[in-house]
Amino acid sequence: MKRRKLVILGTGGTIAGRAAHASDNIGYTAAQVGIDQLLAAIPGLAASDSVISEQVSQIDSKDMSFDVWVQLAARVRHFLADDDVEGIVITHGTDTLEETAYFLQLACQPAKPVVLTCAMRPATALAPDGPQNVMDAVAVARHPGACGVVAVCAGTVHSAIDVQKVHPYKLDAFSSGDAGPVGYVEEGKLRLIRNWPIALAGIAPIAIEKIASWPRVEIVMSYAGASALMVQALVDQGVRGLVVAGTGNGTIHDALQAGLLNAQAAGVRVVRSTRCPDGPVLPLPGNAIADSQGLSPVKARIALMLDLVAEDARSPGARQA
Repeated sequence: MKRRKLVILGTGGTIAGRAAHASDNIGYTAAQVGIDQLLAAIPGLAASDSVISEQVSQIDSKDMSFDVWVQLAARVRHFLADDDVEGIVITHGTDTLEETAYFLQLACQPAKPVVLTCAMRPATALAPDGPQNVMDAVAVARHPGACGVVAVCAGTVHSAIDVQKVHPYKLDAFSSGDAGPVGYVEEGKLRLIRNWPIALAGIAPIAIEKIASWPRVEIVMSYAGASALMVQALVDQGVRGLVVAGTGNGTIHDALQAGLLNAQAAGVRVVRSTRCPDGPVLPLPGNAIADSQGLSPVKARIALMLDLVAEDARSPGARQA
């Protein structure tokens, strides 16, 4: 019986990075190694006729853009629609991996597995972590019943909804917070410990390729001595949404909150999240600013952005081509 196809999409990142010396794990240039060259170093992948590879972009993920997200989502949807494809692996930089993963979960709602993987060391490192992460991601993408967008790093499988980068250097740089990981990859086999990500209620895949311009949504933070100056500047620049990373349980400095409430009264959508890495904001009755439904500030921004896109699509003056 012919094996179903696995698609591996390259976007650049540290996993495709090069440094001048094998001992240098931080002074590298990201996105230098093409996806085919990257896979050629991994036994069993380059020579397999059941693996399709494609370079979607070649960037340092700190420079991730809406344009790349649109291209990536389009290729993901294309391959998801192919009955011969059992799953997709995406090589990605670590810096914005959590944002891309969440964006793809909302924009594509995949019933098949879409597995993002990465590396904390460049491809030229003395002991690169990328090849093992790719092999682990492939094992997850080919696991029976796998679905939704997940991230695989250092043998741990994280849901797109929960994953966050929590360390700037160590190989196991990601966490799912108090939600916990989806599972672990051990010697090429997945040990599943909770359910796969599911389609998010009330959110349908959006025709993002038709979006002429993305609504501007920015993040502001509450801290000691915070003011409303940044909020007013963003409102003056035409921002359509604001996410505030509050202290503790989404608390906001009085001066900043006054500015946010004024922005909200002027028609800007405002959402409250928290600076804390673990745990959701627990809303209080009568809160004037909506909470983020447990999302981190960066993911709350994506959710709000896509909600504004859907709102535009429903309005007579929709901002789509």
